[in-house]
Amino acid sequence: MVVDRIAVIVGKNAIKLSDVDRDLRLTAFLNDTKADDSPKARRESADRLVDQQIIRAELASGAYSRATDAQADALLARIRRDRFGDSTAKLRAVLATYGLTEDELRNQLLWQLTVLQFIQQRFQPEASVSDEDVRAYYNQHATQLRREHPRNSSFEALQGDIRRILEGEAINKAFENWIAGSRQQIRIVYREGAFQ
Repeated sequence: MVVDRIAVIVGKNAIKLSDVDRDLRLTAFLNDTKADDSPKARRESADRLVDQQIIRAELASGAYSRATDAQADALLARIRRDRFGDSTAKLRAVLATYGLTEDELRNQLLWQLTVLQFIQQRFQPEASVSDEDVRAYYNQHATQLRREHPRNSSFEALQGDIRRILEGEAINKAFENWIAGSRQQIRIVYREGAFQ
């Protein structure tokens, strides 16, 4: 009998070592890198899973829409096409080297898309960017923008892109602040022996 040890307790929920291991393998596959099983990588994985528990609790308490199966299937198809020449056999073979199944990958993609939608829905309203902010960004980065957009680097041509960049930064900052605050309000216990 195999006993799955608890790595972290988040409120009333447990994150098991098998959850950490699967997250490490999924992250490595998605990043197209070798899986890192070091104590530092295991702790970073556990931190990601803690954040996911917090997000799951918020999703359950709010009226947030979730990603659809069709969206996850489309992302999986894009990975299959871009990385594996549209070959399901090649995809499955590489997944097997990571100890993963196609269903585990698909579920991870569905979750990642759901998290992105949640962040957008929850924090977009807080991401107001003024015209002055857009102009200041343009002025501060004018040399770089001219280099990146040599054909049309005018403020008028780039202001929409700049606004999206600044809104994205504001959304990320609001999300990070929310996660940090949420972590302060919930009991989180790391079982240090789990990360050796």
